[in-house]
Amino acid sequence: MNSIQQRNHVTVMGQGEQTIMLAHGFGCDQSMWQYIAPALAEQYRVVLFDYVGAGNSDLSAYQTEKYSTAHGYKQDILEIIDELDLREIHFVGHSVSSMIGMLAAIERPECFNKFVMIGPSPCYLNEPTGYIGGFEQSDISDLLTMMEMNFAGWASYLAPIVTDPTENPEVTKDVEKSFVSTDPQIAREFAEMTFLSDHRGSLASMSIPTLIIQCSDDSIVPIEVGEYLHAHLPSSTLRIMEVKGHYPHISQPQETLKLIQEFLVK
Repeated sequence: MNSIQQRNHVTVMGQGEQTIMLAHGFGCDQSMWQYIAPALAEQYRVVLFDYVGAGNSDLSAYQTEKYSTAHGYKQDILEIIDELDLREIHFVGHSVSSMIGMLAAIERPECFNKFVMIGPSPCYLNEPTGYIGGFEQSDISDLLTMMEMNFAGWASYLAPIVTDPTENPEVTKDVEKSFVSTDPQIAREFAEMTFLSDHRGSLASMSIPTLIIQCSDDSIVPIEVGEYLHAHLPSSTLRIMEVKGHYPHISQPQETLKLIQEFLVK
C-alpha cells in the first residue's frame, strides 16, 4: 500500500464496474458507513477513506496550515482519485464532506458522475441579510471553547444533540465514541474549518447532478439550508427524510440507502 492510501487509510469493497466514494463528516471516520457500505458493495466498487486526523489515518501527515481550509481535504480526495485511477465516480458526502467533495467536483468534473449530499451546509452562520445557517457566531465560539476546555464533556454534550437518543440510543453512543476518539487539537481545527467556512459562492459552479438528503429535524442543518442549496445548486434534487438528527445513514440506513440507490440509477 502506498503513502496516499496509507495516509487516508483507503479501503475498497465490492467488484462493481461503477465506483462510489463515501466521505465521512466531522468527528467521524469511514466506520460511519458500516450500515450502508456492504449493500452498496453488492453492485458498486466502494471506496472508503479517513480524512487525515480521523480514524486510522496517518496522524503524522496532519499539517495545520494545509487543513485549515476545505481545500486541503479536497486535494487529498483528488489524490486518492488519481492514485486509484478513478473516473466518473459517484460521490456521497456527509455533512462538511458535501462541500469538500463539491470543491473537488468543480475542479475536476470529469472525475464525477453523480453526487449525493447528506445533511450538507454551505454556511453554518446566520446572517443579517436573512440567510439562515442555524448558528450565531457566539454559538460557534462557545463550541470551540468547550472543545478546548473539556473535550470529553464536549463530546457527551454534542452527541445527543446531533442524534436522537430517544429513538436510537446506540447511535448516540457510537457518535460520542467517534468524537472522543479524535485527537482534540485536530478535532477543534476541523470544527473551525467546518463551521466558519462559507461555500455559497461556489455553488453555481457545480455541474454534477446532485441529490440533497435533508433531515426534517436536524439541529446542525436547519431545513432552510437544504432549501437554499436546492435553489442555488444547478441540477439538484432535494429529498427530505422524516427523521431527527444529523446522521440518517446510521439512524435510518435503509431509507437513506433507498434514496441514494434510486438517484444513482436514474
